[in-house]
Amino acid sequence: MKLGFKKTLGAMAAVVGLAMGPQVEAAVKVGFVYVGPVGDFGWTYRHDLGRKAIEKKFGDQVETTFVESVKEGPDAQRVIRKLAASGHDLIFTTSFGFMNPTLKVAKQFKKVKFEHATGYKRAKNVSTYAARFYEGRYVVGTIAGRMTKSNVIGYVASFPIPEVVRGINAVARSARAVNPDATVKVVWVNSWYDPGKEADAAKTLTDQGADIILQHTDSPAPLQVAEQRWIWGVGQASDMASFAPKSQLTAIIDNWDQYYIDRVQAVMDGTWSSEDTWGGIKSGMVAFAPFHKEIPADVMAEAEKIKQEIADGALHPFQGPVIKQNGEEVIPAGEVLDDGALAGMNYYVEGVEGQLPQ
Repeated sequence: MKLGFKKTLGAMAAVVGLAMGPQVEAAVKVGFVYVGPVGDFGWTYRHDLGRKAIEKKFGDQVETTFVESVKEGPDAQRVIRKLAASGHDLIFTTSFGFMNPTLKVAKQFKKVKFEHATGYKRAKNVSTYAARFYEGRYVVGTIAGRMTKSNVIGYVASFPIPEVVRGINAVARSARAVNPDATVKVVWVNSWYDPGKEADAAKTLTDQGADIILQHTDSPAPLQVAEQRWIWGVGQASDMASFAPKSQLTAIIDNWDQYYIDRVQAVMDGTWSSEDTWGGIKSGMVAFAPFHKEIPADVMAEAEKIKQEIADGALHPFQGPVIKQNGEEVIPAGEVLDDGALAGMNYYVEGVEGQLPQ
């Protein structure tokens, strides 16, 4: 009797199996945690384009979700934990301040894979990735140094972390390489995305004589001020020309698309491992929006040459001599700052005005 019952169950299972057809493999769940709104047209906007690139590439093989405007700190940890607990296989946390929250959650969810942008702490299930934005800023600094008439370049900065400081210093070094009289003035807004503060900072800089505005913040507000005041500007993270068609010289574009596709593919293939990625112009992670047609041909040729030399490894934005703002030599001629020194950069170089907040 018992045996017959088992046979009956087996036959029923076979029938059900045939009716259901072949089993469909579950979609890989990929989550994103954003520090700003997806409509910032800067940092978060570009990460979200990377998320959409995943969907376009893999279709119904993936399921993506995102949480925007997450504050760094306890809020981030809560959001990351919720994604990990809800079946996500891979989670990208896309701001420096998400580093420790990511690691804390990763310890609790060892089967979930995490990718943290711009951080330096890793674990068996936590990778880090970033782009060498300073390479792009060295290129645009050359253009700014050639095109400034006041010899004052304004820089709207977010937070005094090494990534931002490297960008400021790269601009100063390249601008002064072609124009020794050029200086960089900085206004810190202590926010990644605050259009009001960013606009006020840009106005302050123009009032102080800046005739070119660069930024390491995420809204188009600084460029819009440049447009209103008939001066030049450089966009951040994405092409912002629609907000300042007359003023945008170019924009440094953060291109995460291929990296995100590759990392999702690694999860699907079972080859994902914890690693650190720091890509630049050569890898395509750092790209440029179309250059303004009014950039003089000789300036454009010089910028293109520098861009190619950086990609080829013939030029490094921080090859010696590197001199601090106070005159102290960091590294002599013939040497190059290594990645460790770049990752911890906490000083201004010659040509940057003011004090670096500590």
